[in-house]
Amino acid sequence: MGTMGKVTITIVAIVIMRWGWKLVNWVWLKPKKLEKWLRDEGYKGNPYKLLMGDMVELATMVKEGKSKPIPVTHDISSYALPFDHHIISKYGEKSFVWYGPKPSMYIRDPALIKEILVRSNEFRKPYPEPFRDSLIGGLLVAEGDKWIKHRKIINPAFNLQSLKIMFSAINSSCSNMIHTWELLTAKSGSTEVDVWPYINNLGGDVISRTAFGSSYEEGQKIFQIQKEQISLIFQMLFMLYIPGRRFIPTRANKKFKENAKELRSVLVAIIDKRKKAIEMGEGKHDDLLGILLESNKKEIEEDGVGMSMEDVIEECKLFYIGGSETTANLIVWTMICLSLHQEWQVRAREEIIHVFGDKKLDFEGLKNLKILTMILNEVLRLYPPAVMMTRATHKDTKLGNMVIPSGVELTLAMMHVHHDRELWGEDVNEFNPERFAEGIVNATKGEGVSPFFPFSSGPRVCIGQNLAMTEAKTTIAMILRHFSFEPSPAYKHSPFRVFTLPPQFGAPLILRNIS
Repeated sequence: MGTMGKVTITIVAIVIMRWGWKLVNWVWLKPKKLEKWLRDEGYKGNPYKLLMGDMVELATMVKEGKSKPIPVTHDISSYALPFDHHIISKYGEKSFVWYGPKPSMYIRDPALIKEILVRSNEFRKPYPEPFRDSLIGGLLVAEGDKWIKHRKIINPAFNLQSLKIMFSAINSSCSNMIHTWELLTAKSGSTEVDVWPYINNLGGDVISRTAFGSSYEEGQKIFQIQKEQISLIFQMLFMLYIPGRRFIPTRANKKFKENAKELRSVLVAIIDKRKKAIEMGEGKHDDLLGILLESNKKEIEEDGVGMSMEDVIEECKLFYIGGSETTANLIVWTMICLSLHQEWQVRAREEIIHVFGDKKLDFEGLKNLKILTMILNEVLRLYPPAVMMTRATHKDTKLGNMVIPSGVELTLAMMHVHHDRELWGEDVNEFNPERFAEGIVNATKGEGVSPFFPFSSGPRVCIGQNLAMTEAKTTIAMILRHFSFEPSPAYKHSPFRVFTLPPQFGAPLILRNIS
């Protein structure tokens, strides 16, 4: 063998050894090192299992949990998050879980949660590959200068003036749903209706109108694809952290890729069409996409740098996940809670009649619905759309009295904090909107940082929270003006976490037309 051949073999051997060392470090050495650190800090959890960690047990519990409802109760943590509840119950407050080869510490102290959310440059979002690449993107996963730039461009789409413009679109969508329910109750005045499909479609309908305006039908197509993608993600739950997962030829993987391609194609067509209309000076562009493109155009003219086509696509995808899923969940759980607690349904209806009388709802009047705001906050506490948030360190980072090594994830246990008896009092699992009568800051028994994080906190607080609350107030107010409702005997309580927290077995209620 010649010198050249020996050199080639040596280079290949070095490359193999280098990659072999990286692989061994990733799947074994680093996880074991982090496990030792966690245990030295007093954290407890399952021993690390090669590559998979706790993912198999997690996926099994999720599958079993989804198959059955629970008795009607607002104490839902053990059902909505079966594996997390299992680990915390088994190992205590200072516990951790394995997402593949990465450990994640549960953080339940409101002060530490707030500090993590405030220090967003140090504690970043560690979404696994399928979420990051094909399901959610945009502001939700952008970091550093890119996030600052995008937030600046997108802000005008969610300011007060934009919300006023979108209010008419929300009104139109709600009116259509109310009209459908009136037809269903026309014969006898009351009937059983599973309201969840209607409210779920309402969420997509509103975001289609407010995000894409004239491209409404294409918007509905995006809504359907995104919902299927969420379902597929959970079919692939046990393999989310396997490297090269997307290349494994499973049926779910294949369909996920096809959907991602179709979704991109639909969005490119919508965006191109809208950009051309803006350039030609045609029509009004007061929906989210139009405002975003106008703002982006202005930023490019002023600064030379704005969003790329891919960036705009990611923001449009986020409009749907963030804008329809979370708000639909808030509305349906509000209806369920008001059906279970009739005294609050009556109080909310009386307030709406007092504020608006026989007049149509108007945007300015929504701020006078104090009781309804209390009710929505209590629903957000008991049934938070974001039941958990995850952050990660990318270097040694001080938090409290710890220095957390790079590569450790932190699971911010929002639902557990929202249901913590020490923070909220003995009635923590009761539906009591009165606790918010003096505002969010004064809602808890203790002093210090508020343990209420339905829309996150800090500089990365949800940009769409005002739109979500506007839609929820408008929808519930319109429903209460036209209907009273109570649970159907067919109702099965099933607040199970998917991407957000939908009722797995629907929400059949008895609707009575009172208009």
